[in-house]
Parts: sequence; C-alpha cells; structure tokens
Amino acid sequence: MPDLLVELRGAWLGERKADFIEAINAGLVAALHTPPEETLLRLIEHGPGDFLVPQGSGERFTRMEITLFAGRSIAAKRRLYQTLVHCLATFGVAPEDVKIVLIEVPKENVGYRGGKPASEIDLGYEVAV
Repeated sequence: MPDLLVELRGAWLGERKADFIEAINAGLVAALHTPPEETLLRLIEHGPGDFLVPQGSGERFTRMEITLFAGRSIAAKRRLYQTLVHCLATFGVAPEDVKIVLIEVPKENVGYRGGKPASEIDLGYEVAV
C-alpha cells in the first residue's frame, strides 16, 4: 500500500527518472518488506521558482512523502530512512538533502482492491515490522 510522492527541485535527473523511481521502490520494499507491486510512486519535478527549500540545501534536495498503514516500529522507520538515503546517494543526493515525511493511516481509512477497506483484506504482508 505504500503511496509515495517524491518532489525534486529542477530537472536534474534527466533520463534517469525510471532508475530513480525503481531505486526508491527497491529501498522501500527492502526496508518494509512490502511487495514491490503494491507501491504507488509519483515523481514531480518543480521549477526552481516553484519549490522553496530550506536555506543551505543543495540543488538535489529531495522530499518524500510516504503514506502507509500505521503499525511500523521505530526500528523499521529508521531502517526505511537510512535505506532511502542510501538509495538516493547513488544519484548524487547528499544525505542532508533528503527529507522523508511519513503519514500513517489506519487500514480502515484506505479502500482498494474492489472498494473494500484494507482492514478487511488479506494484504499478503505484515505491517507490524
């Protein structure tokens, strides 16, 4: 179920967008043990004048907003943060230029797979990792 919104300032990725998206998905799957086909990931490149970033941030500042089911341990969240920072480093993103925001929602607040609440579906993976 992870639903990611990744925002960049500028178009510095060029032709590497698909690789960038795949790297983030692989990191998410590795850290949270979710099926790779469950991820929804959107990448938005903002023009420099459309995305104000914290002072002192580099040109490759990257913000990730991840909506996911509530229940992960702090250890799993730490693992997620570190894994994603490591994945972005291969694209020249400095660790200080990564911001990750988790939005946790109860399973009953997500409807999918035919319009059913996720709380009534066998997800095929554990949330409490």
